[in-house]
Amino acid sequence: MRRILSLAILTLASLAPSFAAERPNILFIFSDDHALNAISAYGGRLAEVAPTPNIDRIANEGALFRNSFCANSICGPSRACILTGKHSHKNGFLRNTGAGFDQSQWTVAKSLHGGGYQTAVIGKWHLKTDPVAFDYWDILPGQGSYYNPVFISMDGKQQRFDGYATDITTDKAIQWLDDREADKPFLLMCQHKAPHRTFAPALRHLGTLDGVTIAEPDNLFDDYATRSRTLPKNEMEIDRHMTWAYDLKLRKEEMQGVTLPEFRSYGTPEYNRMTEAQKKAWDAHFAPKNKAFIDDYKAGKIDHRELVRWKYQRYMQNYLETVKAVDESVGRLLNYLDDHQLADNTVVIYSSDQGFYLGEHGWFDKRWMFEESFTMPFVIRWPGVVQPGSKPTALIQNIDYAPTFLDMAGMETPDEVQGTSIMPVLKDSDQQIRDSVYYAYYELGEHAVPQHFGVRTHTHKLFYLPWTDEWQLFDLVKDPAEMRNVYSDEGYAEVRKQLHETYDQLRSMYDAPSYEAYAPPQSRNKTSR
Repeated sequence: MRRILSLAILTLASLAPSFAAERPNILFIFSDDHALNAISAYGGRLAEVAPTPNIDRIANEGALFRNSFCANSICGPSRACILTGKHSHKNGFLRNTGAGFDQSQWTVAKSLHGGGYQTAVIGKWHLKTDPVAFDYWDILPGQGSYYNPVFISMDGKQQRFDGYATDITTDKAIQWLDDREADKPFLLMCQHKAPHRTFAPALRHLGTLDGVTIAEPDNLFDDYATRSRTLPKNEMEIDRHMTWAYDLKLRKEEMQGVTLPEFRSYGTPEYNRMTEAQKKAWDAHFAPKNKAFIDDYKAGKIDHRELVRWKYQRYMQNYLETVKAVDESVGRLLNYLDDHQLADNTVVIYSSDQGFYLGEHGWFDKRWMFEESFTMPFVIRWPGVVQPGSKPTALIQNIDYAPTFLDMAGMETPDEVQGTSIMPVLKDSDQQIRDSVYYAYYELGEHAVPQHFGVRTHTHKLFYLPWTDEWQLFDLVKDPAEMRNVYSDEGYAEVRKQLHETYDQLRSMYDAPSYEAYAPPQSRNKTSR
């Protein structure tokens, strides 16, 4: 009997490595607030001035999804949707405020970990409760910091690291790859803070866009005509709501002798974290430019419209320079896979928790169901499965990531999961998995963006704002910039009827709550950064 057991154990041991090899590793590289227009593979207006060659490499060697969307355009809720494959009202993490993510529920990490995968999450977590079902985690507290960041390790200790958050996150991810058990497949979630506000570049990238005039969106000076009356009230305008120190990098001591209008002040938390050497490099870049601007402003050389344009250029330089370190991180990880013979059996995904406004509609930030913040980048490489250079048009959503990971691993998806595996699309880029996606935003008035709920098809979008009882309908073919609400146009009567039916069907299918359930009136005027 003992001999039989020994033979069985030896047989299983000999099979384990080959079984692991059949199941792909999953490298999930995730950033924060990375707009499609800031990824050159997507071919937007910034593609030439701000190339992202390493992210583009994933797209060129795999697939680039043009219709990838979030279920709730805000940091923590998007991450909860990814882990659970469920909409916010089902996973319980509706907004960034609150008690935190309920770790007792099912997550994709639990299934993969239980199914023999090594699991790790490194970098931005932003779910308040500690990660569960990860063999290793090392996370930023809350939003984290760009310079000399603090990380929280599995033993609960907090440690400050010298350097830049994107680089340190990548270092830690590569160290984990070195230390992992080589005979097991892995899920590694490498999650960056960048390029989240305050758009603070690595010091080595300061000035890389000096002398470059960054193209403005056509609707930088949007007057919000024909759309919801809430839009002019938004507190996310480059014009009125970007702060001089926090966003635009003009410190108080640099503004002596001039009063600049400001919505509110958040100070300079990133600058305050720097060492003296780091501050010296920062000041060498910004101080001369800030002085030149102040001198021109005091001399009356900058009118209001030009001031907005100056803010836009400063914002975009900082944002795009912040992206550069993220792209370098992707390159380092791809090179690691190549150097360690892991590339052929590793799925590589690059995505972000939502998109971001890069001046479109005059805005920064996210939240809205308008395309720039509703869309998520999603590029994926899987040698032997995904056709290189393919550009699927399938409508996918972040609730689809969990069931897709399980499908890749040959595992069953629990019934409670609301997303759908995109495996059919990965195998055949012409496939479609749904006709529409559902969106729900539950924050309580942050940036003066009200709660809203909607549906998007390949050609149209409908969403409802219950606080003001307004419907918005956009023809995405004729009006891709969403400048005209056609909800009341008689020519769209049939489209309107069909979208309402689809909207009601999705809300029923996803068991969406009533509008009143999460909208206490006393909280509607709350604002925050």
